[in-house]
Formats: sequence, structure tokens, C-alpha cells
Amino acid sequence: MQASVTIAVPSLNQAPYLDAALRSIFDQEVACEVYVMDGGSTDGTLDVIRSWEGRLAGWHSGPDGGQSDAINRGIASGTAPYVTWLNSDDLLLEGALPRLLDALARQPEAPACYGRTYDLDEATGERKATWVEPFAEDRLALRCIISQPGTLIRRPVWEAVGGLDPALHMAMDYDLWWRIYRRFGAPQFVDAFVAVNRVHGQTKTSTRRRAHYREAMAVVRRHYGRVPIKWWLAQPYQIWFRSGFREL
Repeated sequence: MQASVTIAVPSLNQAPYLDAALRSIFDQEVACEVYVMDGGSTDGTLDVIRSWEGRLAGWHSGPDGGQSDAINRGIASGTAPYVTWLNSDDLLLEGALPRLLDALARQPEAPACYGRTYDLDEATGERKATWVEPFAEDRLALRCIISQPGTLIRRPVWEAVGGLDPALHMAMDYDLWWRIYRRFGAPQFVDAFVAVNRVHGQTKTSTRRRAHYREAMAVVRRHYGRVPIKWWLAQPYQIWFRSGFREL
């Protein structure tokens, strides 16, 4: 059966989560070609990969140029007409890919689509809705209103914009949405929950808040022409208060 979706799964020392991420993909009622792109893990990641090897389209483990580079190479390895990536600590919900594929079939002019996601706090087990909303340029300038685990992109669009910018390591998805929008128009919003974004102490968002904000603000300035004041007002709370002053 020809695959409908190419999915890159970037991973680095995420053995406790990787099995569940892959299971959530292969439980979808959609033919997928999945490429696990591991950055050279030293935990039990390779054992997990080998347990799924018969269902993977391919995998690689070793040094790479960072997450963006790994995702780009994984997606370039496939040929399916739709593409996305799922970080190894995230999950797709049941029926996610059929719902996203249906949305793009119904809106042939849409370059990509995205649904709602949950944030799952690994420490407390609390699940709450990620901030996701219908697309509008002025809203995208205030925050990333698209949650990456819940996205699907047409391959020709991905290839036309050149995939992710390998120079970015924190806000590469935010930059991608801007570039897709500027060239092809607004992505289609799907008002349904389709994925889970795990929140734990080892995520880059948790450990490198200052770098995340710096990169995201540079993305806004590049694509919107200015940085809305909201970013300057929210930065102290997001970096210092929420991180427990670890980055001072």
C-alpha cells in the first residue's frame, strides 16, 4: 500500500517515550512511512527502534546538525504526498491523521492544516488544552497559535519553502508557519483535538526559555516587520518566573 504521509520522528535520549510515540502513529488508520532520526542516543533508544524496525521505512542513529536538520533529512527520505514530524516525546490521538487528511481534501487550496492539542504535564499528569486558535496574521504575530504535533503539510509546499531552517533550534516550527503563510496563504484550522504535547523537565522549552524567546522574537521581526509589545511584556514571566529563576 502506498503511504499517504511521511513522518519524521526526531529523537535524542527519549527511550521512555519513543515507543508510545511510534505506537500512536502506527495505530492511525493511514498508511505512513516513518523515519526515526536519532541524534546518537546513549539510553535504550536503539532497543526501541529495533523493536519497530519491521514497520519503519528507515532510521538513523548518529551525530546530526540538530533537530531541524534531522527532520529535513527524514522527510526528504520519503515520497508520500503529505508530511509532518512527531517529536519522540509527543503522541497522536486516535483518528488524528484521517481527520487532518480529510481537512486538506476538503480545502484543496490550503497549504497545510492543524488541529488542537493537549499539553500533558508528566510531573502531575495534568492535561490542558494548548493555546491553538483559527489562523490570523495578527494573532500569529503575538504567539505561535499552531501546535506542531497537530499539523499536516502538503509535500509540494514543504519542498517549495525548503522545509525547516537548519539554523534554528528552538522556534523552527514557528518560522515554518510564517514562511508557508507568506508564500501559500493561511493553513486550515481543524477544530478537533488530534495530538498530545508532553511537557517535562527535559524539553528544550523548559530548559532553554531564554534562547526560545530570543529565537521566536527574531522570527516575528523577520516575518512581521516588528515585535509586538506583548513579547516584551511576557518575556520576564516566561523566562524567569516560570523557570524558577534558573536562567538568571
